[in-house]
Amino acid sequence: METLLAIVASYLIGSIPIGVLISRTKGVNIREHGSGNIGATNVWRTLGPVPGIIVLLLDMSKGVAAVLIGRHFGGTETELMAAFGALCGHSWSIFLTFKGGKIVATGAGVLLAISPAATLVALVVLLTTVGISRYVSLGSILAAVSVPISLYLLHMDGLYVLFGVLLMIFVIYKHRANIERILAGTEFKVGKGRRS
Repeated sequence: METLLAIVASYLIGSIPIGVLISRTKGVNIREHGSGNIGATNVWRTLGPVPGIIVLLLDMSKGVAAVLIGRHFGGTETELMAAFGALCGHSWSIFLTFKGGKIVATGAGVLLAISPAATLVALVVLLTTVGISRYVSLGSILAAVSVPISLYLLHMDGLYVLFGVLLMIFVIYKHRANIERILAGTEFKVGKGRRS
């Protein structure tokens, strides 16, 4: 029962559409601008760095909160199921007719609560990839790929490594349209136009 409570609570927290709420304070429906995504990247491109950073930090906090809730109610299994609940909430929000974001920021919050070291590795991979390619989406994908590898090399429990694999698959799945645009040469690059 406590595990179910942790999952439901984390899903509801994950479902809070921070990007939509922050953009509304600026009189903007973020889903009608840029890529239409509710995440920090689109908010940044549409409204500027300050709203984008606020969305990033608050979306990350949803992931951190989920891990802490799961940790409070049970062991590793409950912690990771609660974390997955938050990711599902962010991706398929009950407040947005089961639509949502790409889970990168919320996933980063989960990872930060689980392993700051793996988070640092993912951040370096993200920034390096974006610096070289100028594709935020590619940086997010490769950062996600680094997660299970880092968790394994850090000798984390096998359940964490498995969760890292699921997180990686989740991120790649949510970025499938971006992958198609990268291959087609039409994906947004940092410093150019607008797209996601």
